Amino acid sequence: MSLYDDIVLPRLCGWAMKSERLLPYRERVVGMANGHVLEIGIGTGLNLPLYTTAVRDIHALEPSRQLIAIARRAVDTAAAPVIFLAGSAEAIPLDDHSIDTVVTTWTLCSIAHVERALGEMRRVLKPGGQLLFVEHGLAPEQSVQRWQHGLTPLWSKFAGGCHLDRPIRALIERAGFDLPQVETSYMKGPRPFTYFYEGRGRPR
Repeated sequence: MSLYDDIVLPRLCGWAMKSERLLPYRERVVGMANGHVLEIGIGTGLNLPLYTTAVRDIHALEPSRQLIAIARRAVDTAAAPVIFLAGSAEAIPLDDHSIDTVVTTWTLCSIAHVERALGEMRRVLKPGGQLLFVEHGLAPEQSVQRWQHGLTPLWSKFAGGCHLDRPIRALIERAGFDLPQVETSYMKGPRPFTYFYEGRGRPR
């Protein structure tokens, strides 16, 4: 699921981490999707209205059947047919090389076996396909990293398995992706939670 929108944000609302602050990130990332799309962790379907007519269909992967039931209410806002898949990113129920675009928005932080999940995303992508992502993760400053490492064991129990200290860029590259486009920055808010990675990956 999209932890930042569906779990983390409500618990950080007192720190000015509002969902509307994330909308420009989601608009940019989702707006670049095309062809047959797989969204990892559809959550409550917040991204569905942001897809454009360049998308042929949206495979909406989500392990929580309760969240799928909520997301179904948003299918009329999508520009393409939505196919819901109840399952895990660690074992994506799709054929090899069947997807043009994989989308993840604040999801890689919470997947237990994230390396396996990224390998699955690479498997289902067509040659020349793209991985579009915006994620939070390990900051560059050691002072912030110390907070992230220290908070993560307790925070992950409190926030649905969310890890504050995953090195997103390195994880994606190790999974067999080139990153022709990636930007990093802090969003307004407490730094252990707000270092963002946004970009596009291509399977090697």
